[in-house]
Amino acid sequence: MSDEPQPQQPARKKPRRTGWRRILPTWRMTLGTLLVGTLLLIGGLLLGYHLVHIPSANALAIKQANVYLYADGSVIARDGEVNRENVGLGRISQDAQHAVLAAEDRDFYTESAVDPQAMVRAAWNTATGKGKQSGSTITQQYVKNYYLQQEQTVTRKVKEFFIAIKLDREQTKDEILEGYLNTSYFGRNAYGIQAAAQAYYGVDAQDLDAARAAYLAALVNAPSQYDVVTHPENRPAAEARWNYVLDGMVQKGWLDATERAGLKFPAPKESTNSTGLSGQRGYIVRIMKDHLIQNKLVGEEELDAGGYRITTTLQKDKQNAFVDAVNDNLIDRLDQKEREVDTYVRAGGTAVEPKTGKVRAMYNGIDYVKQYTPNATRRDYQVGSIFKPFVFAAAVEHGSTTQDGLPITPNTVYDGTNKRPVEGWPGGLYDPANEDDRSYGDITVREATDKSVNAVYAQLAVDVGSDKVQQTAIDLGLPSTTPELTPSPSIALGVATASTLDMAEAYATLANHGVHRDTVLIEKITKDGQETVPLPEGKDRRAVSREAADTTTAVLRGVVQNGTATAALGAGRPAAGKTGTAEEDKAAWFAGYTPELATVVAVMGQNPDTAAQEKLYGAMGLPRVNGGGAPAEIWAQFTREALEGEPVSSFDLELQAGAERTAPPTADTGSRPPTTAPDDDTPSTPEPDENTDRTPDPDNGSDQGRTDGGTSEGSNGDTTGGTTDGTTDGGTTDGTTDGGTTGDTDGRGNGGNGSTDGENPETGSRGGLTGFVPRPRGE
Repeated sequence: MSDEPQPQQPARKKPRRTGWRRILPTWRMTLGTLLVGTLLLIGGLLLGYHLVHIPSANALAIKQANVYLYADGSVIARDGEVNRENVGLGRISQDAQHAVLAAEDRDFYTESAVDPQAMVRAAWNTATGKGKQSGSTITQQYVKNYYLQQEQTVTRKVKEFFIAIKLDREQTKDEILEGYLNTSYFGRNAYGIQAAAQAYYGVDAQDLDAARAAYLAALVNAPSQYDVVTHPENRPAAEARWNYVLDGMVQKGWLDATERAGLKFPAPKESTNSTGLSGQRGYIVRIMKDHLIQNKLVGEEELDAGGYRITTTLQKDKQNAFVDAVNDNLIDRLDQKEREVDTYVRAGGTAVEPKTGKVRAMYNGIDYVKQYTPNATRRDYQVGSIFKPFVFAAAVEHGSTTQDGLPITPNTVYDGTNKRPVEGWPGGLYDPANEDDRSYGDITVREATDKSVNAVYAQLAVDVGSDKVQQTAIDLGLPSTTPELTPSPSIALGVATASTLDMAEAYATLANHGVHRDTVLIEKITKDGQETVPLPEGKDRRAVSREAADTTTAVLRGVVQNGTATAALGAGRPAAGKTGTAEEDKAAWFAGYTPELATVVAVMGQNPDTAAQEKLYGAMGLPRVNGGGAPAEIWAQFTREALEGEPVSSFDLELQAGAERTAPPTADTGSRPPTTAPDDDTPSTPEPDENTDRTPDPDNGSDQGRTDGGTSEGSNGDTTGGTTDGTTDGGTTDGTTDGGTTGDTDGRGNGGNGSTDGENPETGSRGGLTGFVPRPRGE
């Protein structure tokens, strides 16, 4: 071998990664990252498990009350005391246990304390806009209810996660389920399944069957919305949730399919509450809580925690005046022992200040602990003819014309023949009946409003456009979601089911010359005596032109002076208003206003056992209840007392061109069938001679500007300088009526045309109802 040094081989270099491979981590980097991440996750879980301890129970048992105040700061009610009775699992029926599991966590007994997959899925659905979801197991919900607060924060969710894991190791599934059933909120201030069973059905938790248990389980998901007594309009949603629970019980083998098929939805009872919420107090608290929650001013869970002082817009003197007026003109006239129909009678009402939109008084029922449903805000009774002013307002607003191309004004003449088919409606034959099948022949819009002639107003709705009528009603203040507020000729007859609060808001817009102001229920909210909760600023907008609103007011002045609402004269102030009656006399309404206050009153029939709507024939010992009777009398007394001491204001009206002129009266050539009440031997009032010449006598100045006992406005229109303060009765207020009766001016009778709203004739004092044939509405 040569001693010469041998050449060295160059070291082999690792090939470098080029191109797109350079940006990818190597398998060593990936594996290292996964290992480090796993170790960190495990370490974090172990650290969290050791750092987070199971705390003491929260202070639900000593939580604060909420205080509700009148506008002057005096206390209405205190609410928030916890209604709970803890019971062992052995005192909760199997059906109740299974129903709650079917509603909230069907795999509770087989799953772990937490479900990461469900949590990730819920977070993803919430983030992607598919709805807010919790992803929590029953164990996690129990931890939130019993140990933690309700705030939606990452910290609280982390604590909930670790406490649930620890709790699952320390307590049995039965213990956790028992705690959950005793801490869940079911609405009606009922905490726990035992309190809920008593609040909704008057039974113990151990006596709950599958149907009732499924309803209570459904409440856990949305307690304030699924109470079908408080919110009858939400019953379809509540029943859907109820069916979901029962189907889940069948799926898990907890309920026989045959038994499930035979179950019917178990309507809960009207709740009884503590005497601290008796009278109007409980209703007010319920309405204010719903308002806060639905408008997202304060959450339901935050209200439940307590500590709020809520100053309402209600005025104590007006609230008391409303109660007195209902008692004097309705409740004191009932005899529930002698007349079963008197047990059906319910009343509701709302008064709104037109210039501010503030709700100043509400009447909801005789006593919250006896009748749970707030009658001022319920939306399940037809409003009847108090809807008709919206049709006329729409006509003026849109410059509408008749089928012959004539402009629609208060003096436009229509055919008031009974069951006359409407013209120009493409939806098929529609021929509504007038009350008692009475025909009026040619009649002005003004007179048709006084007498509430259905045939005229159905045609008006078509001439204006029922879609425009619908939109005008919404612009004035009715919610767009009002049931049965649909564009068709029948909209004019008031088939929509709005609340007295809704209607008062709309009538307040008319009183405010067409400017709509959002209704205001709450003046101020503070938390723990310090923090002020921000409230939205009320918004003003023009709903209809001043001309449309004021001309409607002028026409409604005539209804009070000469038409179906003469009882409202008892207020002793310039007033405008309209009477109305629901189909089959299940509700009677009066909606009216002065320049200072717009108030709507409804008398409704409801079966106290089944909650079904009932006819009010015979209530108060009268053959019929209608808008010109008790509702108008209540309105008159309330308005007189509520505004006592305030200066009397006149309406300052700017009218549609030509509206200040009163058209020559039209001849009433129609007729109606003999009017005899069922089982009533009282002779009917004789009809006037149908062939009598009804043209005003030029030699008798007192008869100028009226016909048939004063059914149209006075000829002078009270006009001054382009404005008018409404109309007069043509120089007399007690002329012979179309039914031969004599009107009076003390608010107890029915002058003018001898009927309460052109639908339900009445005679005598206090709206005495004699001589008629009750019949279903023509709608």
